[in-house]
Order: sequence, then structure tokens, then C-alpha cells
Amino acid sequence: MKYVISSTYDEMSIEAAKYVADAIKAKPDIVLGLPTGGTPVGMYKELVRLHKEEGLDFSKVRTFNLDEYLGLDSDHPQSYRYFMETNLFSHVNIKKENIHFLSGIAEDPNEECLRYEKAIADVGGIDLMILGIGTNGHIGFNEPANCLQANSHLVALAQSTIEANARFFEKKEDVPTRAVTMGVGSILRSKEIILLASGKSKQDAIYGTTNGVVTLDLPASLLQLHRDVTLFLDEEAAAKIKK
Repeated sequence: MKYVISSTYDEMSIEAAKYVADAIKAKPDIVLGLPTGGTPVGMYKELVRLHKEEGLDFSKVRTFNLDEYLGLDSDHPQSYRYFMETNLFSHVNIKKENIHFLSGIAEDPNEECLRYEKAIADVGGIDLMILGIGTNGHIGFNEPANCLQANSHLVALAQSTIEANARFFEKKEDVPTRAVTMGVGSILRSKEIILLASGKSKQDAIYGTTNGVVTLDLPASLLQLHRDVTLFLDEEAAAKIKK
């Protein structure tokens, strides 16, 4: 694993955006795996700036998002598709046909997951996977468990994840309890992976991701099995590994 440690969240976001921008310039038709959540917002903001002010071209970029809430359609304000439109897609020149998402309202979620895996395979796999991480070490919506699914699948969300996501909803009972997500195999088959983490609450998860122990109790620890992973961290998130 490689590390890029910045003093602040904003600096970390800029460094991560520069890395992604350089990857796009090197391969204009790159296939990106994209995350949602609070952490990547700063990175997306900087990518939008690079597009508008420096001409970063998304016209050939292809994207596959990690996950989606079950039961929310793409127009729902708390769906991850809506999040991506708001924070990135509507501000850059990406083509709609190059945007790929798991559907939260598919009649058969299992069939939808098979379709998604085929779509990834059809473009030759993901070149650069971008991840966030949960406080419990989840990546995508692959939660700690005694076994993990390799491919895209339907998942019940951990209580800690539901509670963490509650801040985005008006009422706690509105928070979805299930989702469709890429599996750990889908993630690890990516040619390259970067992970972003910020804040004191992520210290333990980052330590567990990097300490040499691989455990399903902390799914992100499986990233230690991949040959090309770079962590973009702020000082707080990196505190335990720096020690």
C-alpha cells in the first residue's frame, strides 16, 4: 500500500482529485468505480473545478458506482444516483450512456446484480476504483460478516451504517435498511484502487485496513491483498498508522 497524507480534508480532496485527473488524462476512456457519501464530496468539487477551469475532459470516461439503496429510484433526493448528478455528473461533460448504476428499484435485485457484473466485464473491468470507508470498515456496502459475497449482491445494512446515514434523511425510519452493492471481488478485480478517509472517526478503520491482518470483521482489510492500492488520508485519519 502507498499513502498520501495531507494536513486537512480539503488538501486531501485536492490531492485525490489530481490523482484521478491525471488518470483520466493518461487514459481518456478510463473506467472509474465511484463512491458516494460525505468523504468524496471535496474530491468531486475539485474535479468539477478542473473541468470548468482547466478543461479536464470527461467525454470518454465511463463510470460504475459502487452501490445504491434498495427501494429508491434515481430521482429520489437521497438516492446515490441523485447524489452523483448533484455533485459531479451534471457539472461535467460525461455522456449519460457512459454512466452505469445498480438500480434500487429493479423487480429482481439478484438479476440486476448479474446484469451489473456483466456490464463491468463487457467494458474490460474497472481501471481505477475509488473507495470511501465506513467507521466499521465497510467498503461499498460490504459490511462486517462471517462471510462476504464476491460479486454484486443484495445486502442488509449494519445498524452502525444505518445510524451513520440517518443524518441525510428527515426521519430515522426513512433510512433504507437494504442496498445493492458491488462485492469485494468486484472491487478487488479493479486494476487500481484508491481509498479516501478523513477524520478521527476513521482512525481505527484505517489502522485495521493497513495492519497486516486480513479479517472479514473489517472488510477493507481485504485491500491488503491487492497489488496497487493508494490511501489518501488527512492527519486525523492517519494518526494511528503514523504511530
